[in-house]
Amino acid sequence: MAETGAPPLPPSLPPHTPVARAERFVWLTARVLEQRLFAHHFRDGAADPVETALDAYRNEDGGYGHALEPDLRGPVSQPLHTARALRVLDAVGRCAGQRVEHMCRYLTSVSTADGALPAVHPSQRGYPTAPFVPVVDDPPSDLLATGPVVGLLHRNEVWHAWLFRATDFCWQTVESLEKSHPYEIEAAVAFLDSAPDRPRAEAAADRLGRLVREHRLAALDPDNPDAYPVSPGYAPGEHHFPHDYARTPSSLARAWFTDDEMARSLDHLAARQQEDGGWPLSWLRWAPAPALEARPAVTIEALLTLRAYGRGIG
Repeated sequence: MAETGAPPLPPSLPPHTPVARAERFVWLTARVLEQRLFAHHFRDGAADPVETALDAYRNEDGGYGHALEPDLRGPVSQPLHTARALRVLDAVGRCAGQRVEHMCRYLTSVSTADGALPAVHPSQRGYPTAPFVPVVDDPPSDLLATGPVVGLLHRNEVWHAWLFRATDFCWQTVESLEKSHPYEIEAAVAFLDSAPDRPRAEAAADRLGRLVREHRLAALDPDNPDAYPVSPGYAPGEHHFPHDYARTPSSLARAWFTDDEMARSLDHLAARQQEDGGWPLSWLRWAPAPALEARPAVTIEALLTLRAYGRGIG
């Protein structure tokens, strides 16, 4: 039998474990990329098939498009697509080499005057786009787009001229945040967790943790989420929980929450697995295809978070 890079589900595995239920969901609904990512994370699948699947989204300019980030449809390269591609490469240990060099060239070409990334480049205009992702002619620099990319590049010791100005932007933005919202805080954590200046990162993270608690940006009681505000522009009931900020115990955001708060958050995450084996989306569902394509990635992320904290997933 030819090697596929995705070993079959062992017959002896209990069929109702979280990972077994999620695997069935992935096979029923996921794109090839997420199928191969699932195999890599949970079935000892190889990295090469993941890279091959990712190549389908790659453009000649070094960026990525073709709805790799499901809420942006169309073929054109976008910073959010390219950020997703970097996360995939990081997940399989391949965030290096000429591929990443070409990605950095693309990021340079679409960066703003201060060297950062916009959430959406104007080339997206004319293609279907989520209503919460505005397309404008002169988009501003955006920490949501820039922070995770800069963090991943630093974590993988990638050095490129673009990175210096983008890093400065992240520092200036993170250290000046006074009011924020959960996704922006997540992006700040993604930067700080891998920023080279660790004392500075720890100090910035400590300040952000106080901001999160002061503004109640984390639902610390999952059984009573309505007691916490929903940020403007978010979907009804779109709350963030401690595990959304601290996806691994090594994250700087883990210090923001007590052991009991984190345990309740993880219990809540585990309980959100649906009857079909997947985890639900928390954000606005604006069209059938983006929602269908996003859920497998959310499911894989939930399993990885639970595993990182030693929760049994099967």
